[in-house]
Amino acid sequence: MNGASREALTAARERLDALTDAPSADAAGLAEDLAAVTSLLDRERALRRVLTDPVQGEDAKAALAGRLLDGQVGSAAADLVSGMVRSRWSQSRDLVDAIEELAATADLTAAQGAGRLDNVEDELFRFGRIVESDAGLRAALTDRAAPASAKATLLTRLLGGRADAVTVRLVERLVTRPRGRSLEDGLRSLSGLAAARRDRMVAVVTSAVPLTDGQQRRLGAVLAKLYGKQMHLNLDVDPEVLGGISVRIGDEVINGTVQERLEEANRQLGGR
Repeated sequence: MNGASREALTAARERLDALTDAPSADAAGLAEDLAAVTSLLDRERALRRVLTDPVQGEDAKAALAGRLLDGQVGSAAADLVSGMVRSRWSQSRDLVDAIEELAATADLTAAQGAGRLDNVEDELFRFGRIVESDAGLRAALTDRAAPASAKATLLTRLLGGRADAVTVRLVERLVTRPRGRSLEDGLRSLSGLAAARRDRMVAVVTSAVPLTDGQQRRLGAVLAKLYGKQMHLNLDVDPEVLGGISVRIGDEVINGTVQERLEEANRQLGGR
């Protein structure tokens, strides 16, 4: 998001934090309500254009949102969305993207409050790895012709009883309502939101053999010092890296594997 939308999203995140910090807050319920609003506005393009039209008065847009959502979602979600439509958005889609992000953040907040955020982070990462390695599964979950109910059933068979309820809800919403994103991009986005709950970054670490607890702690400390933030390590083992480790943080890759050094040597030899 750019410009006005970025500022509007920042304000909405702050309002969400204030809502979920309350002792009586039902973060999971708020997440479900916000997800329902996301679906509504994703379907109703004309409505979201009206709610983001800068020509319309802020009070009028907030009142319209309030009337539409009254009795359909909880008061916390209705008030949050009504406040969001008062803000200026660069594109109408940005409003929907923002509400969708807040829904996921509310679910992750519920997991954090229950002491299960680490589990959810790890499960999202492992599920992403499974999807990457199984072309048939990925095809089934991303088939545009397949009904959402069939995809939800497949996910229940895969994750039901094996993953945290928050993980299941997040993945099911992503798979059944992709909104034009790839499954991989959606999972990376969710992992980033999970990391942000503790103001930390996610490092995907690939090594030839599993790292010991001591190695994980040392690597985490080094990366935290380099980036100035607490670092969550998602660990992957790939014998083909031939020793050493490869670390990916966002779009940046720190590659210290033997394989990379061999490939670089081959590139240099080939250039002679």
